Amino acid sequence: MAELRLEELSASNISAANALTLKPGQEQFITPVSYSAAAAVNDPNTTWQRVVVDDTEVVGFIMGSFDVDADDEFRSILWRINVDAEDQGRGVGSFAVNALADEARRRGLDRLYVIWELGEAGPQEFFLRAGFTAIGETQYGEVIGAMDL
Repeated sequence: MAELRLEELSASNISAANALTLKPGQEQFITPVSYSAAAAVNDPNTTWQRVVVDDTEVVGFIMGSFDVDADDEFRSILWRINVDAEDQGRGVGSFAVNALADEARRRGLDRLYVIWELGEAGPQEFFLRAGFTAIGETQYGEVIGAMDL
């Protein structure tokens, strides 16, 4: 794997981001990047969307939000992460989460949150390995995770 780097999500890379593949069973836990991008149009000042590039290939996508006026778990949150099926297990997701955490620190925040669904092919193990700790549950039964920065 070449040196990973981040690029802002843009018209030139959104098609590649939308073409990221999933492992069997993961589709129920992922929202297409274009839906995430559309949802983020509300406030570009608080939304942080990046693709992870390996050499010239888009291998991942991450979307976070930073809003100091929001409720606790929504001040600094990882909303979406997607790593191409062939690139999972190679450090792409950890690289993206660390970049989001670095951005949160840069903005003066001391905690990063994430919300995930439980399930056999779900993201829980990834989030726990990435440094999040389960701290609660949403009204819909999803896990709220937090990482102290």
